[in-house]
This record gives sequence, C-alpha cells and structure tokens, in this order.
Amino acid sequence: MMSARAEIAEPYKPTKESMRAIRLEEPGRFQTIDIPEPSKPSAGEALVRVHRVGICGTDISGYLGKMPFFSYPRIPGHELGIEVLMVGEDVTNVKPGDKCSVEPYMNCGHCHACRKGASNCCANLKVLGVMMDGGLLERFVLPARKLHPSKSLSFEQLALVETLAIGCHAVDRSALSAGENCLIIGAGPIGLASVVFAKLTGAKIIVLDMNQQRLEFCKTIMGVDETLVPVGQLEQDLRRVTNGSLPDVIIDATGSNVSMSNAFGYVAPTGRLVYVGITTKEVSFKHTTFHKPEGTLLCSRNALPRDFSRIISLIEADRIDTKPWITHRTPITELAARFESFTKPETGVIKAIVEI
Repeated sequence: MMSARAEIAEPYKPTKESMRAIRLEEPGRFQTIDIPEPSKPSAGEALVRVHRVGICGTDISGYLGKMPFFSYPRIPGHELGIEVLMVGEDVTNVKPGDKCSVEPYMNCGHCHACRKGASNCCANLKVLGVMMDGGLLERFVLPARKLHPSKSLSFEQLALVETLAIGCHAVDRSALSAGENCLIIGAGPIGLASVVFAKLTGAKIIVLDMNQQRLEFCKTIMGVDETLVPVGQLEQDLRRVTNGSLPDVIIDATGSNVSMSNAFGYVAPTGRLVYVGITTKEVSFKHTTFHKPEGTLLCSRNALPRDFSRIISLIEADRIDTKPWITHRTPITELAARFESFTKPETGVIKAIVEI
C-alpha cells in the first residue's frame, strides 16, 4: 500500500531548475517565459503534468481585454487534461499516474457560499488562469480535491470537461424539463455545452446566432430542432417554432448586453431567463415586459464539483460525443502566433486545444 506521504511509483525528479510557460503580459501580447519548477506537494495537494489545455471564451476575452475578472500579467489556462505525478499526505482521491480533469475554481471552503455548498460563488474565489496563474505550463501543484479522475478518457476529452460543466450548470439552473421549448442564444462553446445538456432533458432546442457556419454545425452535428438568425421579426419566428408560445427557457451565452436586454421580451408565461454569458455593460428592460409573463431571471456562474463527475461518467458511457468539438490544435510553441486567429469567427473555431 502506498504511504500517505508524498511519493510516486517512479519518483519524479526535475531535470532542470526551470520550465516553460506562456504568459499574457497585457491584452494582445503573449510571451514565453521560464518559471521555477514546482516544489513537492504538501498535504492535500498533488503535483501534476499538464498535457492538454482548451482555449475558451474567457481566454479570448482576456486576450482582447474584455474579461472583467482577468488581471495581468497572467498565465492562462483553466480547461485542463492532466496527469498526476506525485501526491502529498492525506490524498486519497487520486494517485500517481491518474488522468484527470481539473475543477479550476479555487474556493476557500469557509465563507457563507461555501458552507451552503455553492463553492462556485465563493466570496474569495480565484479561478485558475483568470485571477491566478493557470495551466499553460508544464507542471504545477494543485489541491487534490480539485482533480476528477477517469480511467478511460483521453487528455483532450478531460480538457473539454470544464467547458461542458458550464453548460451543465446553466441547464440545471434553468430547471428545463421534457416537452419545454428552450432557446439558446449564442452558438459558441458555452452555448454548445448548454445544447448538450438541454438535449438530455428531452426539451425542444432552438439556437439563435449570427454565424451561419455555427448554426449549420448545431443543426447537422449537434442535432438541434431549430436554428434562427436574429434578423427581421424575431418574436414572430420564435412563436412560429414554438407553436405560438415562445420559449419556456432562454439561456443567453453571448455576453452581449444588447442580446441579454432583448431576451426579456422573448420569455413564455412563467418562463426562465438564464444568463451564463458575462458583460461589463448595463443590462436593461421594461419592467412590464418581464412582469407580465411572471418571468424568472437567473444567473449561472462556473460549475459545481458534481457537474465534473457527472460529465466524466456521461462521456465514459458514450452519452456525450466529444469528437465534433475539437476543430483546431496547436503545440504550445506556436500558440502565441496562432492565438489571434482563434478570436475570429470566420476561422470556424469551435474548440482549440493546446498540446503541451
């Protein structure tokens, strides 16, 4: 039996005093830097090797200078597929050699939200790659409780789990059920993740986006029921595809204050509007517009530990197909040169993966 003290079957020994990382110095400017090798893990911690990193909307917003919680300079990377190299004392949930997804929300465990089980809303929350340095590096130490192992998933699949978790939590917040109409606004990665879990409820799914290429992806690959472009008389189009009733649930994944404001006018009687996108601008609505249908407004922030476990189980059981998601790959050595292209919708990026 392995001792509770830090150890590994084949002891990890740094071959050099420093390792490579990619740091975002300021909006629009990456730099390759050398940072010290991590120390051995303390009690409750694990030393991990990063194999794959997903690029998401948060990373792109940070690159563009539009993410309200982002600070600079910062090593990005919070969608991670990692390998455990070494564990500290009292770690029982993972062992050296395990492949894991990382829950990147570092919560305190003591505040009011944490005591209520809402670790995603921790008063002292720090998200890897956003408020603290993340995983665009070779190795680092993490709290072992934030690691979710799988015996069969690849590192690329494990790097997708966090994106899927955002959509999972948003759909859970909506309380969407079979037979209801669900409008998802925005067909980026978070909107697509919401599609995955909305479909699992048995609801009718409608996706609204400006990008025809992404709408085609939703229709042909994701199998959504209806796609719409926000032009002309949108309310009439929504009534047409919902038998005149409008959507019971709207999940806005755009981060656009204009879209988020307009969404109040499209909710069915007793419907729910969920904001999973983030904007720094004001969102406004005419009160009677939302009061008349007795609408409910909800926000969805990050995800919960149970979401990660559920998603890993669903992928392992082939209930979620991850193959269509990854459209672009890049080695870490080429990331700085290629990142700008990931910000452009015309490149057709759904999910880009960095190979460490």
